[in-house]
Amino acid sequence: MNMSTDVTVKGGMDDVIEKVTNALKDQGFGILTRIDVDTTLKAKIGEDFRPYVILGACNPKLAHQALSARPDVGLMLPCNVTVEQNVEGECLVRFIDPHAMMSFGDLGQDETLTRVGGEAGEKIKKAAAALG
Repeated sequence: MNMSTDVTVKGGMDDVIEKVTNALKDQGFGILTRIDVDTTLKAKIGEDFRPYVILGACNPKLAHQALSARPDVGLMLPCNVTVEQNVEGECLVRFIDPHAMMSFGDLGQDETLTRVGGEAGEKIKKAAAALG
């Protein structure tokens, strides 16, 4: 099972992040968190790193269903999306596979989590396809 759906998108970081955010919004997801990894590594340990952002995406309706079925599933939320500068004018976007996340350990034995993971996975794939 693949861990992610990967898409190469033309544009700079800010432009691509906006496209990703809009594609996810069209599928009912919002961005809860943004971690600018390159900036954080520079500030915390003085290391240079390529432009790299982690976005924490959440579909509130699906998250509510999953958390209601099993509170410890919160350890697997939100759905992470990474955006990294590949080459000038191009970014690699990686969307986590929610179905794979909901199959981790014994989570895959819960019918609700399997269904929610599958539904979220389809929505993530549609968001990724909208970029490509």
